Formats: sequence, structure tokens, C-alpha cells
Amino acid sequence: MGYFEKKLSGNVVYNGIIVSVRMDKAEVASGHIVNREVVDHPGGVAVLPVDGEGNAYLVRQFRYPFMKEMLEVPAGKLEPGEDPLECAIRELKEETGFTAGEIIDMHVIYASPGISSEVLHAYLAIDLSSGQMELEEDEFLSVEKWPLDELLEMCLNGEIHDGKTIITIMKATEILKRRGGYFGKQDSDR
Repeated sequence: MGYFEKKLSGNVVYNGIIVSVRMDKAEVASGHIVNREVVDHPGGVAVLPVDGEGNAYLVRQFRYPFMKEMLEVPAGKLEPGEDPLECAIRELKEETGFTAGEIIDMHVIYASPGISSEVLHAYLAIDLSSGQMELEEDEFLSVEKWPLDELLEMCLNGEIHDGKTIITIMKATEILKRRGGYFGKQDSDR
């Protein structure tokens, strides 16, 4: 049996700086008409930089909805029409100063599919070269270097709460394991 919902109508009830909120009427598989609240979001990227020694670089920043600092993978919002890979390259440079010799697509993440249209494009950045951060004037964060295996344990122990960060760390760990532990050019130099 296929499940479906058919949008019958929609009304934007809020237009914000980043998101808009719609109240839709939809017909569900049983024929009933239901209300659906949808937060429309332009989407974004999450990029986990990992060096040749197996260290990952995360950012610590204040997150207003939770009124606390959080440790997260570098990430950012897509600009209208922007290619996700180009956005990942831009955000990596802006937030960490790094450029990557190789960026591996770890596919999309639906951040909260029950209520939001946000799609995050996840990437793993390896073969890193350091440079200068290029933060926006309203962006305040610090970059922290962590062993990837320690970050994985922190995800499993509930010490990291950000969903995109948990997913990218877990995916990156498995991808690198399947690649035989390859973390960049430096492995061949050992």
C-alpha cells in the first residue's frame, strides 16, 4: 500500500529572514482533510574536515534557541541557486580557513521531515590545506581540533546533540574505515 498526502491549498503565515511558514490543507490516504504546518527553508550544507592524522575540526558557537554554546560541524545556508558543493567549499573556508584536496559527497539529510523542507547536503573534506578564516561580521565561533574516534564516542555517549554533526561524524567514520583509514595525502607519506 502506498501512502500519500495531496496538497489542496497553502497559505504563507510568516515570512522571515531565512524561513517562511505555511499552513496547508492536505488530503491523506484515508480521504480525510488535515492541516499541515510547513517551515520552508532554503537548505544548507554540513562539511566535516578531517586531516591526515584522523583529527576533525569542529566549530563551537552560541545557538540562540537553546541559549548555549554547541560543538558542531562547519555548516551554512545555501544562497538562492547556489550549488551545494560550492557552498560547502565556501563554508569550509569561511568557518575554518581550510581548503580541501578532496571533498566526498555524503548525501543529503532531511533535518526534520515532519515539519521542515530543509535539506542538508553533507560532505567530508580531506587532504586539507590551512588558511585564514573569513567569518561574516555577525558570526562568532571558534575552531576546535578533535580526534575523529573521540568525536564518535561523544556522539554515542550523548555529549554532542546537533543532528547534522552526529550524522556527518558517523558517516565520515564509516567512509574512512571503508577506505582503509585514508585521511588524506599524508597517509602515503608515512
